Amino acid sequence: MPRSLAEGKAGAVADARPENLVDRFAPAALLPYLRLARADRPTGFWLLAMPCFWSVALASRSIGAEYPDPWLLLLFAIGAFVMRGAGCTYNDILDRDIDGQVARTQTRPLPSGQVTAKSATIFMLALCLIGLMVLLSFNAATIWLGLGVLPIVALYPLVKRFSHWPQAVLGLAFSWGVLVGYAAVLGRLEWAASVLYGGAVAWTIGYDTIYALQDREDDALLGLKSTALKFGRATKAWLAGLYAVAWLGITLAGLLAGAEIVFLLGMSVGGAQLFWQVATLDIDDPENCLKRFRSNFDFGAIVFAAIVLDMILASAF
Repeated sequence: MPRSLAEGKAGAVADARPENLVDRFAPAALLPYLRLARADRPTGFWLLAMPCFWSVALASRSIGAEYPDPWLLLLFAIGAFVMRGAGCTYNDILDRDIDGQVARTQTRPLPSGQVTAKSATIFMLALCLIGLMVLLSFNAATIWLGLGVLPIVALYPLVKRFSHWPQAVLGLAFSWGVLVGYAAVLGRLEWAASVLYGGAVAWTIGYDTIYALQDREDDALLGLKSTALKFGRATKAWLAGLYAVAWLGITLAGLLAGAEIVFLLGMSVGGAQLFWQVATLDIDDPENCLKRFRSNFDFGAIVFAAIVLDMILASAF
Protein backbone atom coordinates (compact mmCIF):
# COMPACT_ATOMS: atom_id res chain seq x y z
CA MET A 1 0.00 0.00 0.00
CA PRO A 2 1.36 3.45 -0.84
CA ARG A 3 2.04 5.77 2.06
CA SER A 4 -0.06 8.94 2.11
CA LEU A 5 1.73 12.10 1.02
CA ALA A 6 1.56 13.43 4.56
CA GLU A 7 3.19 10.29 5.93
CA GLY A 8 5.75 10.12 3.17
CA LYS A 9 6.77 13.73 3.66
CA ALA A 10 7.50 13.28 7.35
CA GLY A 11 11.20 14.01 7.59
CA ALA A 12 11.44 14.38 3.82
CA VAL A 13 14.38 16.34 2.44
CA ALA A 14 13.56 19.85 1.27
CA ASP A 15 14.48 19.48 -2.42
CA ALA A 16 12.86 16.07 -2.99
CA ARG A 17 9.72 16.06 -5.09
CA PRO A 18 6.68 15.67 -2.80
CA GLU A 19 5.30 12.86 -4.98
CA ASN A 20 8.52 10.85 -5.19
CA LEU A 21 8.14 7.07 -5.07
CA VAL A 22 10.63 6.51 -2.24
CA ASP A 23 8.71 8.65 0.24
CA ARG A 24 5.44 7.07 -0.83
CA PHE A 25 6.29 3.39 -1.06
CA ALA A 26 9.53 2.57 0.78
CA PRO A 27 9.26 0.57 4.05
CA ALA A 28 9.68 2.83 7.07
CA ALA A 29 12.85 1.03 8.21
CA LEU A 30 14.57 1.59 4.84
CA LEU A 31 13.30 5.10 4.20
CA PRO A 32 16.10 7.03 5.99
CA TYR A 33 18.78 5.00 4.19
CA LEU A 34 17.17 5.51 0.80
CA ARG A 35 17.03 9.22 1.55
CA LEU A 36 20.67 9.08 2.61
CA ALA A 37 21.52 7.55 -0.77
CA ARG A 38 19.41 10.25 -2.51
CA ALA A 39 17.06 7.64 -3.97
CA ASP A 40 14.25 10.13 -3.32
CA ARG A 41 16.07 12.57 -5.64
CA PRO A 42 16.99 10.58 -8.77
CA THR A 43 18.26 13.52 -10.82
CA GLY A 44 21.76 13.04 -9.43
CA PHE A 45 21.74 9.39 -10.48
CA TRP A 46 20.95 10.34 -14.05
CA LEU A 47 23.59 13.07 -14.07
CA LEU A 48 26.18 10.49 -13.00
CA ALA A 49 24.92 7.77 -15.34
CA MET A 50 24.49 9.85 -18.51
CA PRO A 51 28.22 10.46 -19.22
CA CYS A 52 28.73 6.69 -18.83
CA PHE A 53 25.95 6.03 -21.33
CA TRP A 54 27.33 8.61 -23.76
CA SER A 55 30.76 7.04 -23.53
CA VAL A 56 29.59 3.46 -24.05
CA ALA A 57 27.52 4.60 -27.02
CA LEU A 58 30.27 6.68 -28.66
CA ALA A 59 32.90 3.99 -28.14
CA SER A 60 30.52 1.49 -29.73
CA ARG A 61 29.85 3.93 -32.58
CA SER A 62 33.60 4.19 -33.25
CA ILE A 63 33.80 0.43 -33.96
CA GLY A 64 30.67 0.36 -36.11
CA ALA A 65 28.28 -1.27 -33.64
CA GLU A 66 24.57 -1.03 -34.39
CA TYR A 67 23.68 0.03 -30.85
CA PRO A 68 25.28 0.21 -27.38
CA ASP A 69 25.58 -3.07 -25.49
CA PRO A 70 22.51 -3.22 -23.19
CA TRP A 71 24.41 -5.33 -20.64
CA LEU A 72 27.12 -2.67 -20.32
CA LEU A 73 24.49 0.04 -19.93
CA LEU A 74 22.80 -1.98 -17.18
CA LEU A 75 26.09 -2.49 -15.32
CA PHE A 76 26.85 1.22 -15.51
CA ALA A 77 23.33 2.05 -14.30
CA ILE A 78 23.76 -0.22 -11.28
CA GLY A 79 27.23 1.16 -10.62
CA ALA A 80 26.03 4.75 -10.89
CA PHE A 81 23.15 4.10 -8.48
CA VAL A 82 25.19 2.46 -5.74
CA MET A 83 28.27 4.67 -6.05
CA ARG A 84 26.21 7.84 -6.10
CA GLY A 85 24.54 6.56 -2.94
CA ALA A 86 27.90 5.75 -1.36
CA GLY A 87 29.36 9.12 -2.33
CA CYS A 88 26.37 11.04 -0.99
CA THR A 89 26.51 9.07 2.26
CA TYR A 90 30.24 9.81 2.63
CA ASN A 91 29.54 13.47 1.93
CA ASP A 92 26.77 13.57 4.55
CA ILE A 93 28.92 11.85 7.19
CA LEU A 94 31.58 14.53 6.81
CA ASP A 95 29.07 17.38 6.52
CA ARG A 96 26.52 16.34 9.16
CA ASP A 97 27.34 19.27 11.45
CA ILE A 98 27.27 21.76 8.58
CA ASP A 99 24.03 20.32 7.15
CA GLY A 100 22.35 20.87 10.50
CA GLN A 101 22.94 24.62 10.12
CA VAL A 102 21.61 24.94 6.55
CA ALA A 103 17.86 25.28 6.08
CA ARG A 104 17.71 23.12 2.94
CA THR A 105 19.69 20.24 4.46
CA GLN A 106 18.54 20.18 8.10
CA THR A 107 16.08 17.37 7.42
CA ARG A 108 18.66 15.01 5.91
CA PRO A 109 18.86 11.69 7.81
CA LEU A 110 22.13 12.36 9.65
CA PRO A 111 21.63 15.92 10.96
CA SER A 112 18.00 15.15 11.82
CA GLY A 113 18.99 12.05 13.80
CA GLN A 114 17.13 9.49 11.65
CA VAL A 115 20.42 7.63 11.06
CA THR A 116 23.57 7.42 13.20
CA ALA A 117 27.05 8.04 11.80
CA LYS A 118 27.96 4.39 12.51
CA SER A 119 24.92 3.05 10.65
CA ALA A 120 25.58 5.43 7.76
CA THR A 121 29.18 4.21 7.54
CA ILE A 122 28.08 0.56 7.41
CA PHE A 123 25.52 1.45 4.74
CA MET A 124 28.18 3.28 2.71
CA LEU A 125 30.56 0.32 2.86
CA ALA A 126 27.80 -2.05 1.75
CA LEU A 127 27.12 0.15 -1.28
CA CYS A 128 30.85 0.31 -2.06
CA LEU A 129 31.01 -3.48 -1.97
CA ILE A 130 28.23 -3.73 -4.54
CA GLY A 131 30.02 -1.16 -6.66
CA LEU A 132 33.25 -3.15 -6.44
CA MET A 133 31.45 -6.30 -7.57
CA VAL A 134 30.14 -4.43 -10.61
CA LEU A 135 33.59 -3.01 -11.37
CA LEU A 136 35.24 -6.43 -11.18
CA SER A 137 32.98 -7.65 -13.98
CA PHE A 138 34.85 -5.40 -16.45
CA ASN A 139 38.25 -5.78 -18.11
CA ALA A 140 41.51 -4.91 -16.32
CA ALA A 141 41.85 -1.44 -17.85
CA THR A 142 38.37 -0.53 -16.71
CA ILE A 143 38.98 -1.83 -13.19
CA TRP A 144 42.11 0.27 -12.73
CA LEU A 145 40.43 3.35 -14.16
CA GLY A 146 37.44 2.81 -11.89
CA LEU A 147 39.67 2.68 -8.83
CA GLY A 148 41.51 5.79 -9.99
CA VAL A 149 38.57 8.07 -9.21
CA LEU A 150 38.55 7.25 -5.49
CA PRO A 151 41.02 9.99 -4.38
CA ILE A 152 38.92 12.59 -6.21
CA VAL A 153 35.73 11.33 -4.57
CA ALA A 154 37.42 11.39 -1.16
CA LEU A 155 38.60 14.97 -1.68
CA TYR A 156 35.33 16.44 -2.96
CA PRO A 157 33.44 17.08 0.34
CA LEU A 158 36.47 18.88 1.78
CA VAL A 159 37.08 21.32 -1.08
CA LYS A 160 34.32 23.77 -0.18
CA ARG A 161 36.16 24.44 3.08
CA PHE A 162 39.18 26.00 1.33
CA SER A 163 38.37 26.63 -2.36
CA HIS A 164 35.61 28.21 -4.43
CA TRP A 165 35.87 25.32 -6.91
CA PRO A 166 34.22 22.25 -5.34
CA GLN A 167 32.06 22.08 -8.47
CA ALA A 168 35.19 21.49 -10.55
CA VAL A 169 36.22 18.57 -8.35
CA LEU A 170 32.68 17.18 -8.61
CA GLY A 171 33.00 17.52 -12.37
CA LEU A 172 36.19 15.45 -12.37
CA ALA A 173 34.46 12.75 -10.31
CA PHE A 174 31.02 12.73 -11.94
CA SER A 175 32.50 12.67 -15.46
CA TRP A 176 34.93 9.83 -14.72
CA GLY A 177 32.42 7.37 -16.13
CA VAL A 178 33.33 8.72 -19.58
CA LEU A 179 36.81 7.23 -19.26
CA VAL A 180 35.53 4.02 -17.67
CA GLY A 181 32.89 3.59 -20.37
CA TYR A 182 35.40 3.88 -23.21
CA ALA A 183 37.71 1.40 -21.53
CA ALA A 184 34.85 -1.03 -20.95
CA VAL A 185 34.05 -1.11 -24.67
CA LEU A 186 37.51 -0.81 -26.25
CA GLY A 187 39.92 -1.80 -23.48
CA ARG A 188 41.72 1.51 -24.03
CA LEU A 189 41.16 5.26 -24.23
CA GLU A 190 41.05 7.38 -27.38
CA TRP A 191 41.11 11.11 -28.06
CA ALA A 192 37.33 11.14 -28.25
CA ALA A 193 37.17 9.95 -24.65
CA SER A 194 39.42 12.77 -23.45
CA VAL A 195 37.43 15.40 -25.33
CA LEU A 196 34.14 13.99 -24.09
CA TYR A 197 35.50 13.97 -20.53
CA GLY A 198 36.40 17.66 -20.79
CA GLY A 199 32.95 18.50 -22.11
CA ALA A 200 31.27 16.51 -19.35
CA VAL A 201 33.38 18.24 -16.67
CA ALA A 202 32.33 21.68 -17.96
CA TRP A 203 28.68 20.56 -18.03
CA THR A 204 28.91 19.34 -14.44
CA ILE A 205 30.47 22.57 -13.20
CA GLY A 206 27.62 24.43 -14.89
CA TYR A 207 24.70 22.46 -13.51
CA ASP A 208 26.20 22.13 -10.03
CA THR A 209 26.73 25.88 -9.91
CA ILE A 210 23.00 26.24 -10.56
CA TYR A 211 22.33 23.78 -7.73
CA ALA A 212 24.68 25.67 -5.38
CA LEU A 213 22.81 28.93 -5.99
CA GLN A 214 20.17 27.63 -3.56
CA ASP A 215 22.64 27.71 -0.65
CA ARG A 216 24.56 30.93 -1.30
CA GLU A 217 23.40 32.76 1.83
CA ASP A 218 23.90 29.83 4.20
CA ASP A 219 27.28 28.98 2.66
CA ALA A 220 28.49 32.55 3.05
CA LEU A 221 27.44 32.65 6.71
CA LEU A 222 29.21 29.33 7.41
CA GLY A 223 32.39 30.33 5.58
CA LEU A 224 31.90 27.70 2.87
CA LYS A 225 32.83 28.32 -0.74
CA SER A 226 31.34 27.51 -4.15
CA THR A 227 31.39 28.67 -7.74
CA ALA A 228 27.93 30.17 -7.10
CA LEU A 229 29.54 32.55 -4.60
CA LYS A 230 32.63 33.13 -6.74
CA PHE A 231 30.70 33.95 -9.92
CA GLY A 232 28.20 36.19 -8.08
CA ARG A 233 26.14 38.43 -10.34
CA ALA A 234 28.19 37.21 -13.34
CA THR A 235 26.90 33.65 -12.86
CA LYS A 236 24.86 33.59 -16.07
CA ALA A 237 27.86 34.71 -18.15
CA TRP A 238 30.02 32.00 -16.56
CA LEU A 239 27.32 29.41 -17.20
CA ALA A 240 27.07 30.45 -20.84
CA GLY A 241 30.81 29.90 -21.21
CA LEU A 242 30.82 26.58 -19.37
CA TYR A 243 27.87 25.25 -21.33
CA ALA A 244 29.47 26.39 -24.60
CA VAL A 245 32.60 24.41 -23.73
CA ALA A 246 30.45 21.43 -22.75
CA TRP A 247 28.49 21.51 -26.02
CA LEU A 248 31.60 21.89 -28.14
CA GLY A 249 33.43 19.12 -26.29
CA ILE A 250 30.57 16.63 -26.58
CA THR A 251 29.98 17.51 -30.24
CA LEU A 252 33.66 17.19 -31.16
CA ALA A 253 33.88 13.87 -29.32
CA GLY A 254 30.96 12.59 -31.36
CA LEU A 255 32.62 13.63 -34.61
CA LEU A 256 35.89 12.00 -33.56
CA ALA A 257 33.95 8.79 -32.90
CA GLY A 258 32.43 8.88 -36.39
CA ALA A 259 28.97 10.28 -35.58
CA GLU A 260 27.19 12.02 -38.43
CA ILE A 261 24.21 14.23 -39.28
CA VAL A 262 21.62 12.72 -36.92
CA PHE A 263 23.96 13.24 -33.99
CA LEU A 264 24.60 16.84 -35.03
CA LEU A 265 20.86 17.50 -35.30
CA GLY A 266 20.41 16.06 -31.83
CA MET A 267 23.20 18.22 -30.46
CA SER A 268 21.52 21.30 -31.89
CA VAL A 269 18.47 20.41 -29.79
CA GLY A 270 20.74 19.84 -26.80
CA GLY A 271 22.35 23.23 -27.37
CA ALA A 272 18.92 24.87 -27.37
CA GLN A 273 18.15 23.19 -24.05
CA LEU A 274 21.34 24.56 -22.49
CA PHE A 275 20.58 28.00 -23.90
CA TRP A 276 17.09 27.85 -22.33
CA GLN A 277 18.60 27.05 -18.94
CA VAL A 278 20.85 30.10 -18.97
CA ALA A 279 18.33 32.46 -20.56
CA THR A 280 15.54 31.67 -18.09
CA LEU A 281 17.65 31.23 -14.95
CA ASP A 282 16.84 33.52 -12.02
CA ILE A 283 19.80 33.22 -9.66
CA ASP A 284 17.77 34.75 -6.81
CA ASP A 285 14.88 32.24 -7.04
CA PRO A 286 15.76 28.86 -5.46
CA GLU A 287 12.78 27.10 -7.06
CA ASN A 288 13.77 28.39 -10.49
CA CYS A 289 17.35 27.18 -9.90
CA LEU A 290 16.20 23.73 -8.79
CA LYS A 291 14.05 23.32 -11.91
CA ARG A 292 16.92 24.33 -14.21
CA PHE A 293 19.24 21.95 -12.38
CA ARG A 294 16.79 19.06 -12.77
CA SER A 295 16.33 19.86 -16.46
CA ASN A 296 19.88 18.67 -17.10
CA PHE A 297 18.38 15.18 -17.21
CA ASP A 298 16.71 16.38 -20.43
CA PHE A 299 20.04 17.49 -21.88
CA GLY A 300 21.72 14.21 -20.98
CA ALA A 301 18.87 12.20 -22.51
CA ILE A 302 18.94 14.29 -25.70
CA VAL A 303 22.66 13.63 -26.17
CA PHE A 304 22.29 9.90 -25.55
CA ALA A 305 19.32 9.65 -27.92
CA ALA A 306 21.25 11.56 -30.59
CA ILE A 307 24.18 9.14 -30.39
CA VAL A 308 22.00 6.02 -30.43
CA LEU A 309 19.74 7.18 -33.27
CA ASP A 310 22.82 8.08 -35.30
CA MET A 311 24.20 4.58 -34.70
CA ILE A 312 20.96 2.87 -35.68
CA LEU A 313 20.49 4.86 -38.87
CA ALA A 314 24.15 4.50 -39.87
CA SER A 315 23.86 0.71 -39.58
CA ALA A 316 20.63 0.67 -41.57
CA PHE A 317 21.99 2.49 -44.64
